[in-house]
Order: sequence, then structure tokens, then C-alpha cells
Amino acid sequence: MTNNAADHHPGNSVTEGSHEGDFGCSLVDLRTLMELRSGEAVARINDTYGGVQNICKRLKTSPVEGLSGNPADLEKRRQVFGQNFIPPKKSKTFLQLVWEALQDVTLIILEIAAIISLGLSFYHPPGGESELCGQAAAGTEDEGEAQAGWIEGAAILFSVIIVVLVTAFNDWSKEKQFRGLQSRIEQEQKFTVIRKGQVIQIPVAEIVVGDIAQIKYGDLLPSDGILIQGNDLKIDESSLTGESDHVKKSVDKDPMLLSGTHVMEGSGRMLVTAVGINSQTGIIFTLLGVGDGEEEKKVKKGKKAGAPENRNKAKTQDGVALEIQPLKSQEGVENEDKEKKKVKVPKKEKSVLQGKLTRLAVQIGKAGLIMSAITVIILVLYFVIDTFAVQRRPWLAECTPIYIQYFVKFFIIGVTVLVVAVPEGLPLAVTISLAYSVKKMMKDNNLVRHLDACETMGNATAICSDKTGTLTMNRMTVVQAYVGDTHYRQIPDPEAILPKVLDLIVNGVAINSAYTSKILPPEKEGGLPRQVGNKTECSLLGFVLDLKQDYQVVRNEVPEEKLYKVYTFNSVRKSMSTVLKNSDGSFRMYSKGASEIILRKCTKILDKNGDLRVFKVKDRDEMVKKVIEPMACQGLRTICLAFRDFPADAEPNWDSENEIVCDLACITVVGIEDPVRPEVPEAIVKCQRAGITVRMVTGDNINTARAIATKCGILLPGEDFLCLEGKEFNRLIRNEKGEVEQEQLDKVWPKLRVLARSSPTDKHTLVKGIIDSTVGERRQVVAVTGDGTNDGPALKKADVGFAMGIAGTDVAKEASDIILTDDNFTSIVKAVMWGRNVYDSISKFLQFQLTVNVVAVIVAFTGACITQDSPLKAVQMLWVNLIMDTFASLALATEPPSESLLLRRPYGRNKPLISRTMMKNILGHAVYQLTIIFTLLFAGEKFFDIDSGRNTPLHSPPSEHYTIVFNTFVMMQLFNEINARKIHGERNVFDAIFRNPIFCTVVLGTFAAQILIVEFGGKPFSCSGLTLSHWLWCIFIGVGELLWGQLICSVPTSQLKFLKEAGHGTTKEDIPEEDLPEDMDEIDHAEMELRRGQILWFRGLNRIQTQVPALAERRSASQACGHALLLSCVCTACLLPSGAGATMRVGVVATVGRDLRAFQSCGGRGSELHGPRC
Repeated sequence: MTNNAADHHPGNSVTEGSHEGDFGCSLVDLRTLMELRSGEAVARINDTYGGVQNICKRLKTSPVEGLSGNPADLEKRRQVFGQNFIPPKKSKTFLQLVWEALQDVTLIILEIAAIISLGLSFYHPPGGESELCGQAAAGTEDEGEAQAGWIEGAAILFSVIIVVLVTAFNDWSKEKQFRGLQSRIEQEQKFTVIRKGQVIQIPVAEIVVGDIAQIKYGDLLPSDGILIQGNDLKIDESSLTGESDHVKKSVDKDPMLLSGTHVMEGSGRMLVTAVGINSQTGIIFTLLGVGDGEEEKKVKKGKKAGAPENRNKAKTQDGVALEIQPLKSQEGVENEDKEKKKVKVPKKEKSVLQGKLTRLAVQIGKAGLIMSAITVIILVLYFVIDTFAVQRRPWLAECTPIYIQYFVKFFIIGVTVLVVAVPEGLPLAVTISLAYSVKKMMKDNNLVRHLDACETMGNATAICSDKTGTLTMNRMTVVQAYVGDTHYRQIPDPEAILPKVLDLIVNGVAINSAYTSKILPPEKEGGLPRQVGNKTECSLLGFVLDLKQDYQVVRNEVPEEKLYKVYTFNSVRKSMSTVLKNSDGSFRMYSKGASEIILRKCTKILDKNGDLRVFKVKDRDEMVKKVIEPMACQGLRTICLAFRDFPADAEPNWDSENEIVCDLACITVVGIEDPVRPEVPEAIVKCQRAGITVRMVTGDNINTARAIATKCGILLPGEDFLCLEGKEFNRLIRNEKGEVEQEQLDKVWPKLRVLARSSPTDKHTLVKGIIDSTVGERRQVVAVTGDGTNDGPALKKADVGFAMGIAGTDVAKEASDIILTDDNFTSIVKAVMWGRNVYDSISKFLQFQLTVNVVAVIVAFTGACITQDSPLKAVQMLWVNLIMDTFASLALATEPPSESLLLRRPYGRNKPLISRTMMKNILGHAVYQLTIIFTLLFAGEKFFDIDSGRNTPLHSPPSEHYTIVFNTFVMMQLFNEINARKIHGERNVFDAIFRNPIFCTVVLGTFAAQILIVEFGGKPFSCSGLTLSHWLWCIFIGVGELLWGQLICSVPTSQLKFLKEAGHGTTKEDIPEEDLPEDMDEIDHAEMELRRGQILWFRGLNRIQTQVPALAERRSASQACGHALLLSCVCTACLLPSGAGATMRVGVVATVGRDLRAFQSCGGRGSELHGPRC
């Protein structure tokens, strides 16, 4: 007897549940029991407890009815056995976040500059005003600067404090946001249990020991338990054991179910025996020290555990963005690479964009350092030559302190130039832009789990989408049926179907479906009935109701315990079969599944009299042609119901499935409609306009898929495209040995639009093939949607994985980067818009920031060299450079996205941050500003009829002249901020300006602050009050920036051949083998914090790569695989070649960057993908 059900005792705990007295098992007993596995556990259950039913008795519960649900009883269970809750990790304090923000390289440079500047300002060397010491650089230090010398250092520190506080506050609010989100998800995370004989869903945290939980395909188990009854149950325990093979569970062989493991197949019921920190997951957390790992995610996901090393990895990562990252599962290598990199870089995730930004910041910093060094050298040389060569003065001992004071002053000017050159607004702009986007994307139904996915989505070039639920409404209804040789174009009248046939249909649907699938009354009067569970099964149950029958009566007669054997649905079978034992000892099996699969196994069919007649191959072909294809061409999914009777004399071998599920008799074929979401066709048109190819990957029939794809607009008339079935796809891309050939795949995927009857493996192969492909000018960035457990590998492999928030299984959500809370394709299009918007926001800010930096550095440098004093004082420059940039990053990084973002092609991975158009804008505006500043500096006093501020005598107050220079400079930046809103050469810079209130507030706020500084700043800001006419002139010159911007737009970028781009993001993957530079030491600056051994490793690899040409003749057959090359394996654990003659194949040259990471992931163990271990 194969029935997997445990008998249950007659005493029903609905009454027993509230009894006083202790339970028959202690917490320790149950914990000890749950540590046992398979045979050992079965022996202990039977020997010590007398079977599962006796454990139920001891825990005062019933295997059939469950707990009573009595609040006092539930509370007592929580007190004795604990709650199903693992305490969340302690969040970082604000001070910890401040300390993290202080680690930023650019801020460290600023801090050092500030401390030096402060120290020097308090250093007043002794020594009188000796005539002999000369008057070199007489105007270098006036009284105001002497008195307010400390202000410069203090202002830098103040600026650093502002940036640090804003960054820390951002991180804090982001963490708070994620916590709020997780508590919301935690409340929404429900699990099915039986209480008082009713199947109900309760929040995971409310599950108690003694509950009877129903488990099904796709669930993530929320607690430990013992299986009471199971149908074909297979569990993925890799999160606990590291073993990727699915473990078959049954009452008599291995009934132990552990929290945090995934149900990969089948269904069943379990007795909950351990919850929260007493479950196997909780014990691991306790060993790690609860509160150190990613417990919040565990509560949300049903307390998923992981190997301790993964946990420790998680601890070192950013506590906010990575808090809800998945643990490693069997698709490990790629993810492991990423995780390893993240461990080495203890700061936030470094995405493609952040990598480009960090490199750019370092380049700008280097340029600033050179400029500041040259400034100091020129000033010192000028002073020395003028004093000791031109004026021929001797170096006197009493003059030394005065000379030192001059050198100190020169050094401060140099530091000021450096401070101006370092773009300290950049880290803030990225933080603000990403945090702002993630928050807003929540409203657009995108729950971002990994921050970098937000920006990667902007570069997406391909989307591989599911059909059901994403492109369609996932509200399935049977609209056509073929019964008894008649094709009904609408639901037939129950009278038209013979009672015995009707009986077969009702039983075939009611029994051969998951009992968790059901139709409930509508929530609102007049609404549609609610479909709970599998939507295809719900449509069949709806069909039964439309035939005026009641499926629940049948289910009550045949409870799940009476199901003799169940072959549950999975992606390989594409069918489900259930066996019942009749009272006379014979068996009946009901089957349902994809029509072409079930019909192939049918040898008989019911005729119009309800009798069985022979069903030959030619009959099947005719039926496919006349019934199934017409249904499929209307976009209907076709499902066949069939049955088979087995005689009582000899019980078949139920494990040989192929012999059981054959020789079937067809009952009916139904056509199920799942209408296309009305908003999808428009969303797909937007994607195509934006240069993104949408492909449909579905398990449905090719004709159904083609019809739906045409309705959606994925297939366009007159376009050259391919629609393939999974089998045909595999035939085209695999060689005789069954291996995937990238070269073959490259011929298929560019034209492929629909992949039907595909398995999850096909989906993964397609995604991997597109990502690894070298066809086309840029590497494809692929987004994938998935909802099933088996979609996990494809979701992980994709650049961005979208899981369905409603229909998605826990496993799919775990593997994804973004969760679509409404399961709607249009939300993906919004994600693309936000991703592109992040990129553009950073570019806008860079355009503005770099114009300010270029002008300020040149003014400070030339001013210091010509007049021996910077026209813009240090504090003024810091106001311009840092305070305005902090505000500007807020203003420009919070621009809302617009539809126009979808009118251009994706940027791609190696697109520079600063395009040639942006470089034209930066240089064009810099020319305007420099011309104005130098005109005012050297001729301003004549124009305004005021005293010159150049070479003013000692102790003179701040001059109007230099105040006008400073004020004009700020006004130009203010109006240029409006120009910076457009980076693609658009003329209307005011377009949708009022849609961004933050921008308007920042511009007006900065203007108000400038008035206060000029009129009331006095000596600390080296400002003198200005008249109204002076103010109007300053504003007029600022407005000139807008007019000048129009002029710059008129100059075609293509004519300016000398313009260069900056901020490239070229990775090793983008460089063909022959172009690989010899100095591969130049590793991405975003990874500069990698441990030293890793850098040594890259250098070792670099040496090998320089020897690649010598290996050319050894390529031979590997050429066909896209120039695979043979390299000596170098093991990361010891940085030595692995064996004298050991060689290994390293993928495709185009993906050499990724292969370096794959090598890295070996960690001394050898890699599954990449061969030998050390």
C-alpha cells in the first residue's frame, strides 16, 4: 500500500486543546527529535513515541482537525515551545552610519585638508615686521584673513559634517524604510494550516507547535515538522545541507521537514514540532549569535537558514541594501562570485554606475592634486625668485617665521585648489538618487531587493517574460469544450452531457487537483468569484460549477488521506495524475495536463453515447487539427482530462510512472482563456521604441503562445522572427553530445521572439546564451520574469530578475532582484524608466559639478599665480563648491522620470558617463564663465567705477570688487544649474521644472543664502555689501548663462572632433582577446579595497594573459566555441598553478572578465565550472 498517510487517533483535540496540564513532549525532546534524519528519525518516532499519531496525541492535536484555535491554548503553546519568530538583527545606530559615511575616500581627503588648514591657521610664528624681510606678496594676508584664518578649516570641516550627516541620514531612513517594508511583508507572509477542521491562512509568526500545516509546491517551510501525509513530496534542503539534490520525503522513510527548505514538488501535511529559535534554522542563528545575521529576511521568508559561512558573508555586507538578499542555492557560481566581491568591498554595493563614478572621481582627484601641486610650486618659486633673486635680499634668521607664514599661506591656497577639484558631491548624488528611486519605485509596484538592480534595469536590452499572469491577467476561465465528439464553442448545457460523462468530468477535476485550489464567493456583491490556488485548476473547478455541479461534495467524500498515489504536476511531466482505490480492490486513475501530452498517451476516447471507442493516431491528428489548433489559434490554453482503470487482481508497480500514465481514455478537452492585460500591448510598444526586445518564454502550446504574442504586439506583421518549441530550440543549439554551442545559439536568439513548451532549463539556457553572446556591438543586458520554483536559476542568471509578488513562489522571490507587487508587465517598463532616470540624474549632476570645478580650479590657479592671491577666498570656494554641490545633488538627483526616457536606446555597459554632448556643455559654459570672471577681475573696477581689489594693502577690509567677482560667479552657477537639467542637447531647459519641487526649493534657497552671505557675511566670507545696481548686473550676467546655453545647443557636437568622452565603464568582457592591455593591474577602482592577496591573484592572472599569444596554436577545435582559450589554472587559495601540466578551459574570451571571477570563486576547492582543484 503506497498511501502516505498516518492514521489518526480517535480523540479529537478540538476539545482536548484547552485541557490543563503539560504536553506529553518537552521542548528539548522535540528539538532532539528534529536533529535526526531519515531512517534514524523514523525509528525514534516509532520506538519512543509510538508513531506520528502518538506525537499528535501528546501535543494535543488532531492530524485531521488540527488545533482548536482556542487563544488560551495557543498562548500556552507559545510559552512552552516558543514563538515562530527570530529576533530581528539590531539595526545600526546613527553613529555607526556616520562612521561608515566618514570612510568615503573623497571625504577623507577633505578631512585631512581641513585639519591641516585648521592647524596652520592657529600657527602664528613669532617675528616682527622687519623692513629687511621685504614686502613680497604684501597683499597675501590681510587682517580679516588673519583673524578669520580658522574659518577656512572650520568651514571645510562643517561642510564634511553636512555631507556625512546627510549620507548617514539617508542610510538611516533607507534602513528604516526596508525594516518597515519587511514588517509589512512579514505580516503579509501567510501559511496554510488546519484549525477546527477548517483550512485557513495565518501569518507565519502565528504558527505554533501542534499546528497541522498544509504544504505544497513552491512553499518555503516556516517551521520544523514531521510529515503526516504526503503526495510525491520532494524538498530542496540545499540551504541547510549544501546538497543540491532534491530529497524525497515520505511518512515511512524520511518524514523530517526543516524550516527554510523549499518544497520543489508535491504536497502534503505536516505536524509542526519546532518554531522560531528552536527550529533548525533558529539553532543555527543562535550559534551565530542571534541579531548578527539577516534575521529580518528570515522572518519575512519563513526563517530560512544558511551555512554559517554565508551568514558571516551577510554580516559584512551593507546592512541595508543587502539585508534581503537571497542565500546561496544550487545556482551558486555566479552569485558566489558577486558575493565574494561584495565581502571584500565592505562599503555599499558597487554597481556598474558606481564603478564608473568611483573611477571618474579618482581621475578628477588626480588632476586636482597635480593642479594644486603646480599652484604651490609656482607660488613658492615666485616668492623665492622675487625676494632673493630680484630684490636680492639675504635670508635673515629673524625673518624665517615670516617666510614660513608665506609658505603656509601658499600651501593653504594649494589645499583649497585640491578641495575644489575633488567632486565631493558625487557620493551624495548617488546615494540620494538611488534611495529616492527605490522609494518611488515602491509606488510603481517595484519592490527593489538589490539597489544596483534599479540602475542596471536602465541598461536592459532584452526582457524574457512569462506569459501567464505577467502579459495576461491570470484570471483563467474555461470558454470552450470538446465532449462526446462535439466541439462546444461555449460552456455546454449540463443537460447536453450524459450523467456518467458528467460524473467523470466532476471527479476528474475535483479529485485530480490540489485540494488547496478552490473557488470562493466574491468579496464584493456582484464581483467575480475569487480564485484561490493554482489558476488553471481554478478554471477547471469553475467549469464544474458552470455545469451546475459541486466539487466540494466529491472532495468531502474523498479526503486527501484517501488518495492512493499522486503524481503531482511539475515542469517535466506537464501533467498531474491521482490514483484512487475502489471498494472492490480495483484502482482508477484520473489524469489532466497539456492536451498534446495527454492525448499522446490516450488509446481510447468517450463517444457521444458515453462509451469508450478506440482512439488511433489518425484520430488524434484529426482532433489536433479540428479542435486543438483552432482553440490555440484563438489564444486558448488547451487541457485534456483522461482516466484509466486498473483491475483488482494484481497491483501495478506505482513507481514505474511511464507504465502507469499511458493507455488512457480521453474524457474531454477544454479551452481556457486567460485574457491579455489591456495595458500590456502599449507597454510592449514602449519597450520596442526604447530599444528593448521583448521575448515570451512560456510552457504553453506554440499556437496559443503565438496568438497571445500577436495580441501583445511581441510579434509584428512583416517582421523576421522565430517562434520555437523547447524541443526544436534544443535541437538547433546543441551538438551531437547534447552540449549547448554558443555559436549555434547566436544564430537563433537574435530572431527568437517566442519560446513555447519550454522547460525552466530552456529558459536558463536562453538567458545565459544571450548574456554570454558576443554578437552585436554591445553585450546584452537581460531582464527575466519568473514565478515558479524552477525559474530560480534563470532569475539568478539574469542581470535583473523580476519575481511575481502575487503568483510567485517564495523560491522565485528569493532568487530575484526586484519583486513586482502587482505581477504586471507595465511595472517592468516603469523600472526601465527609473533605471534610466538614475543614470541621467547622475549625469546631470556631473555636468553641473564639473563646470563648477573646472572654472573654480582655473580661477584659483591663475589668480594665485598672477595676483599672488586667489580671487575666490577659500571659504567662498567651499560655499560654491561644497554647499551648492550638496544642494545641487539633491536638486538634480531627484528629477522625476518622464516618458521621453523611453524614446532612446539603452546606454550599454561601456557607455561613458560624460558624453561628447555633455563635454561640449561643460567646456562651453566654462569658457563663458572664465571670460566673465577674468574680465571682472582685471577690468571690473573700471566698469563699475569702484576701487580695485587687486594688490590691496595690508589690513584692508573686503573689497566690493572681489565681492562682485564672487557674487557673479555664484549667479552663473545658479543659472547653469537650470541648464544642467538637460544633457542630450534639448533646448527647453525649463521643461517640467515645476514637477520637481525640490529643484525649485534648492535654487531659490541657494539664492536667498547668497544674498545673506554677500550682505551680512563680512570678513569671514570676505564680502562687502553691494548696491542694487551691482546686484542687477550680477543677476543679468547669470541669466546670460541661459542664453549662452542656447548658443551652445546650436553648435553640432559632430563638428567638434576634439571632444573626448569620460567616465567609461568598459569591462574586460567588452574587450576582444587581442586588445587586452598588458597592464591589467588597472582593476576597477570601485574594487580598490580588495584584499592584497586578490590583487596578487589578478596580477598573476595578468602574467598568464600576456602569454596568451604563445598559446594561439593550441586553440584548434575551441575556435568554434567562440575562441575559448586554454590557460593554466591558478588557484586562489595558494596563488600557484594547480599541478605542473594541469590546464583548463576558460569559457569564451568575450566573457573573460566573468571567468576571472569564476576562477576566484574556486577558493582553493576547484570550481564546478572551471575544473581542477589545488
